[in-house]
This record gives sequence, C-alpha cells and structure tokens, in this order.
Amino acid sequence: MTARLLPLDFAALEPFAPRWAITGSAHRAALRGASSAEERQAFFEAAGPLLAPALDYLDSRPLAGLDAAEQRLMAMMLSLAHVAQAVEIQGPDESGGARWRERMRIGRTPADEGEEG
Repeated sequence: MTARLLPLDFAALEPFAPRWAITGSAHRAALRGASSAEERQAFFEAAGPLLAPALDYLDSRPLAGLDAAEQRLMAMMLSLAHVAQAVEIQGPDESGGARWRERMRIGRTPADEGEEG
C-alpha cells in the first residue's frame, strides 16, 4: 500500500504533488518560470476547482498541527497562487516576464512563515 501524499479528499491532485508541493516562495516562483505553459495549465485546471475546498479544509486545522499530507496540500495551494498569476493574468506574455522575474530575488515572504525552504 502506497502512502498518501495528500489528504484523501484531494487524491486527484496526487500526480501533481511531487512537482508542485514545494516550500518557499522563491522556489515556487522559480518553478513557475521553469514550467511550460502546458504544465502550468494542467496544474491550474486540476487544482483550481479544489482551491475553495482545500482552503476550507486547511482553515479547519491549526497551522502548527498540519501533518505531512496537509502541509503538502498547503504548499500546492500556494503554488497554485503563483500559477494562477501566470495562467489568468500573464497568459502568453508569461515567458517574456519570466526572464525579468529571474532578476527579482525573493528572500522571504509571509507565506514562508511555518514553512521550511
């Protein structure tokens, strides 16, 4: 039996977890820039409809008490915020902006609180 990467209600996102469940805003921004439009779109389409249920699920638990699967879910939803910017706002201009994003260094953000990375 394989261990679950995410809480049961979010099993549909498990194929995306190894790539998108990463900690640290800088790492998420770098992954956004390094991913293809097709990869971002596929993740966005799979995770977008589960955003509200995921936030409700995570909000019902203390942040300091999240288990590993719940922490991965949180990391994926934070990655979704980066990807949504690329898909919904930047669209075809994402690749042009990515080169400038590489010059912008993210040190630490409020989203990084409680995360390692």
